[in-house]
Amino acid sequence: MKAIVMTGVGGADVLDLADVPEPPATPGAGEVLVEITAAGVNFMDIGVRQGMAWAEMPNPKVLGVEGAGRIVAAGAGVAMAIGQRVTWVYAPGSYAGKIMLPAESLVAIPDGLDDRTAAAIMMQGLTASHFATDFHPVQAGEIALVHAAAGGLGLLLTQIVKLRGGTVIGRVSSADKVAAAREAGADHVIVDAKGDFASQVLALTGGEGVHVVYDGSGPTTFQGSIASLRRSGTFCWYGPVLGGPGPIDLLSLPRSIKLGYAVFSDHIHSPERFRQHAARLFDWVLKGDLKVRLGGVYPLADAAEAHRDMESRATTGKLLLIP
Repeated sequence: MKAIVMTGVGGADVLDLADVPEPPATPGAGEVLVEITAAGVNFMDIGVRQGMAWAEMPNPKVLGVEGAGRIVAAGAGVAMAIGQRVTWVYAPGSYAGKIMLPAESLVAIPDGLDDRTAAAIMMQGLTASHFATDFHPVQAGEIALVHAAAGGLGLLLTQIVKLRGGTVIGRVSSADKVAAAREAGADHVIVDAKGDFASQVLALTGGEGVHVVYDGSGPTTFQGSIASLRRSGTFCWYGPVLGGPGPIDLLSLPRSIKLGYAVFSDHIHSPERFRQHAARLFDWVLKGDLKVRLGGVYPLADAAEAHRDMESRATTGKLLLIP
């Protein structure tokens, strides 16, 4: 079958469309064989390509962790039926035509939800939900600063904050992204590509600052995010692909702010919680409360182009690969 393999550590040119062996036709106990219909592209994949993760796995290796598809075979003890549409959030090897997965790592896609939307909402939707309902449960009337507000995660996070009664100040890197951020519900949008935004945030909040900052934009925005917080505000930092902030002197943190590194796997730490939170996401989408924006749909062969587009920060919404 065709798959996108990483031939070495480096830029997008190390990605190659290759023929790889198909998974076994007969799954083992508790396993299912899935024909992939859509695979999500994530910054995590770029981090793997750059050698920040999966270093213990020899190259060439198949990239991708997220997708949707249809069950074509099931092993003993699996309750799901052949033909069932399913989606997943973490399964290495998802940039491919087929994949073998533990049944407990899958969730059924409900009627009324298409495969592409299901694939597009898993990683970023569950992450956004974790940030706004667990790491810092947004309360009605609170103000949140959302970085990369026109990206796939930022658009979903903005909508979830609004669902919880919060106000959103969205930061985007260019003027052509303002409309997408506003469409998602951002109350104010700051255009900034250099990390010079804190003064605008303070002006918008009467000098008080925001209750929470969601920042996955790397070291460039770190100090500005701290300066944007009010007393006892929460700094939700994520996204290690762009680099960390370096050593932090706790005694230098101002205004009793709270600082943490949010990882959604701490929120979705069991199959039961995965199904529970995925069901909530699906319900929001089916009711029209949460809208998924596809920023680019590429043939599987064009994975390198998708990576370049994502790294350029020129895209809005979720990027998908179609086998």
